[in-house]
Amino acid sequence: MSDSLATLIERLAGPARQGQFSRLRRGLEKEGLRVDPAGRIVQTPHPVALGSKLTHPHVTTDYSEALLEYITPVYCRPADAMAFLGDLHRFTYRYLGEELIWPASMPSRLDGNDSVPIADYGTSNVGTMKRVYRKGLDVRYGRIMQAIAGVHYNVSLPEDLWQLLRELEGASERPMSDYRSQRYFGLIRNFRRHSWLLLYLFGASPALDRSFLPDGELPDKLQAHGAETLISPWATSLRMSDLGYQNKVQEQLKICFNSLSNYVGTLRNAISTPWPAYAALGVNEDGEWRQLNANILQIENEYYSDIRPKRVTRHGETPSQALEGGGVEYIEVRCLDLNPLLTLGLDEEQIYFIDAFVMWCLLDESPWISDEECESLDDNRRLVVERGRDPELRLNDRGRDRSVAEWGDEILAAIDGVAGLLDLLEEGSPHRDAVAAMAPRLADPALTPSGQLLARLQENDEEFSDAMLAIAREQAERLRREPMDPAREALFEELTGTSMRQQEEIEAGDRVSFDDFLADYFAHARESRIIGEARP
Repeated sequence: MSDSLATLIERLAGPARQGQFSRLRRGLEKEGLRVDPAGRIVQTPHPVALGSKLTHPHVTTDYSEALLEYITPVYCRPADAMAFLGDLHRFTYRYLGEELIWPASMPSRLDGNDSVPIADYGTSNVGTMKRVYRKGLDVRYGRIMQAIAGVHYNVSLPEDLWQLLRELEGASERPMSDYRSQRYFGLIRNFRRHSWLLLYLFGASPALDRSFLPDGELPDKLQAHGAETLISPWATSLRMSDLGYQNKVQEQLKICFNSLSNYVGTLRNAISTPWPAYAALGVNEDGEWRQLNANILQIENEYYSDIRPKRVTRHGETPSQALEGGGVEYIEVRCLDLNPLLTLGLDEEQIYFIDAFVMWCLLDESPWISDEECESLDDNRRLVVERGRDPELRLNDRGRDRSVAEWGDEILAAIDGVAGLLDLLEEGSPHRDAVAAMAPRLADPALTPSGQLLARLQENDEEFSDAMLAIAREQAERLRREPMDPAREALFEELTGTSMRQQEEIEAGDRVSFDDFLADYFAHARESRIIGEARP
């Protein structure tokens, strides 16, 4: 731990004991494919009994009609977020019949690109835009990549802690939105420097079904296991490798998160800069929309990174305009695999660790990232997703070759101090306990989720899809058997009808054609919102 970090923790400890700041706030977004009893992605529509996927605040779909997405409210206690997420699963299973929720990040058995049905959000302009955007992802990257699932972890610091940090730093004269954004970007830079550790500790996708590569190609990093499975012996997260959400066109954007203006400017440029290969695919042919535009990004959400600065958007705002207008409100961690060994894909221990990790990224010094360091960070990340459990692997720590275990132990020691600070707000020591629980995984890669899953396949001579299907059945049986919180059950029942009526109102309220709606959207997307100015 650096001297500056130790000093800052000491200065924050007194206010923490006196209750002068609150707990972190977090919300979860968890995806999961619906599959049939044979483990194949279903072709059935999103169940009507779950409400409208366009307007329901907690149950929707991601790319595919079959890719459920659960969204929890924001909670201060991890147990509350997990309880809500659990009840979303229990409620859903009431209406799935024989269908199951696939427990892994890498998809179930597929039958080519068209076996992944694109989500349909109704006839409204906003619903049509969501569908056309997904059609654009299909023509650009294919649907199979979009069937990958994961967990997104949204976290923010409480306002009273921001006030305290600004005072301790002697920055009370600075606008809070400006100060908060600057510090969040410092957090993001440190996250990018060390996110390889999360990939190692929580990566859970070392194998996939052969149907994921329908053209029969076998990349060098993969080898056959049985008739239907491909594995990568040392991998932690194939989901985060070049088999998953990676794109060579986007790589040229080189966003290293040094400032809000740089981040927003780069994204805005990307959604307005044509890309010849995408133009060749066609945008609107004979009245049928194939993609929203032929630019590097159709919209900002198409840019993929393992962490994003976020702000809740108002009506008519794009994500970048919201950030410009009010600054960063929270961050979204996007590099987390589903852990099939856990019924909900993650657990409270993981949440407590990520909280401590994120807080450490915020409090520790975070210089700007040079172009050279940016490439080094990308290399470290790639090496860990492909070979993270290889004892011979070495990472680049500012010019020093470090083993995963050595560097990881050093990071855990630093995080432990921050975890102790967070535990001053808790009963017991859940953050420090979570940090301590990660140390054995560094000492023995077999204890990581990826190591445990690969060991199961090899020891039982199991196919990937057969093993995941067996787990899905066990989890479904457990969730169907468990009772729900009565208040949440009533809420979900009410939201089913409410969300359907909201979608009908949106569809009835459209007054312009989709072409005009889209033209207006992109005209507004090019406008800048300056922090501090009033917004409509």
